[in-house]
Amino acid sequence: MSVFAYRHGELHAEALPVSRLAAEVGTPFFCYSHAAIASAYDEFATAVKGLPALVCYALKANSNLAVIASLARRGAGADVVSEGELRQALAAGIPPEKIIFSGVGKTAAEMRFALETGIRQLNIESLPELRLLDQVARAVGRKAPVALRVNPDVDARTHAKISTGKAENKFGIELGLIREAYREAAGLAGIEVRGLALHIGSQLTDLEPYRAAFTRLAELTAELRRQGLAVDRLDLGGGIGIAYRGEQPPSIADYVRVVRETVAPLGTELVFEPGRRLVGNAGILVSRVLFVKPGASRDFVIIDAAMNDLLRPALYDAYHAILPVAEPASDAPVKRFDVVGPICESGDRMAEQRPLPPLQPGDLLAICQAGAYSAVMGSGYNTRLPAPEILVHGDAFDIVRARPDYQAILARDHVPGWLEPVPGPQSQAKGARGAAE
Repeated sequence: MSVFAYRHGELHAEALPVSRLAAEVGTPFFCYSHAAIASAYDEFATAVKGLPALVCYALKANSNLAVIASLARRGAGADVVSEGELRQALAAGIPPEKIIFSGVGKTAAEMRFALETGIRQLNIESLPELRLLDQVARAVGRKAPVALRVNPDVDARTHAKISTGKAENKFGIELGLIREAYREAAGLAGIEVRGLALHIGSQLTDLEPYRAAFTRLAELTAELRRQGLAVDRLDLGGGIGIAYRGEQPPSIADYVRVVRETVAPLGTELVFEPGRRLVGNAGILVSRVLFVKPGASRDFVIIDAAMNDLLRPALYDAYHAILPVAEPASDAPVKRFDVVGPICESGDRMAEQRPLPPLQPGDLLAICQAGAYSAVMGSGYNTRLPAPEILVHGDAFDIVRARPDYQAILARDHVPGWLEPVPGPQSQAKGARGAAE
């Protein structure tokens, strides 16, 4: 049963009515379920039991410290892609030896901080990056533990903007170059090459691309070993999808079965980097209806959440289910609406021609599957206050990221002293009188 479900005619988050949360927190806000996060992680941990495996949560999906801490307490490591995310993982209680640093554009400063922190591994995605890391490692007197990320040229059959394993994508080292790169890495004084990594994309709902990529990875591992090179760790990335609109994503057990059939016989350590699968279903974005606006060709529901809160529909044409917080009657009439936000962009649209029951200003809506790539991608566009985030645990909740006030937003900027204040109406009038005299 979903942790977000109707009870007594109203949507609940675990044991709490969503309307009560809205009254206490104000809209819009993100609501996360601790039970859903824990359940998703436990499913993964159970499936990999018996394997020499580490499950590293991909912070880019949702980097709220409370979310990370929820996973850290259950034994998760972290997959990070910036120094900021690395610091978040540490602050949330994930030990350095469970942290993987991925990403195509690490700076020398980020590399130095990672090495001084003593993290488990840096995933290297190009020869220039490898050579820079070697220099940084030798300068700080460390050997950098690395895995080389291979681009297996496998089509993940997902959205073009979240596909990462094809030859034309920016990620990883091409198959034709990886052998030479691995040999070079093994000979560098500042590098301790541990193995290979890959990640072919996000929101995969088909296991065949994984099978193809893992098979190529197994073949490459066997070939490198035949050449006398040690490969003792394989980082398999993440990307397993969730159901947004009737998709049938694979079970974690079925996914791990593919792992057991392809790469597990090699006897290496295994690293998994799930993100969306752990937190995507654990969150909703709650918003209030501002207006219902009839139009000539279509009708609009204007809500107080916008693309600065949830960018995915504007960025990817992504679909999110939308539920009225007050459960509609089974025989309630349905009408199609565009659900839009208040931002001055035509792309500020959460849903197009979505069938919904009658709505009035003040009604609450829940935008579902908003636990991943939602708040974390938010912005302050139109100088809108970012939506707060709360974490529900049974019949209790905490605000885990507060909504800032306007003074905090204004205080981020500094006006140079050499910019004189703009004259107000009174000073302009005085200046005009002086000129006349």
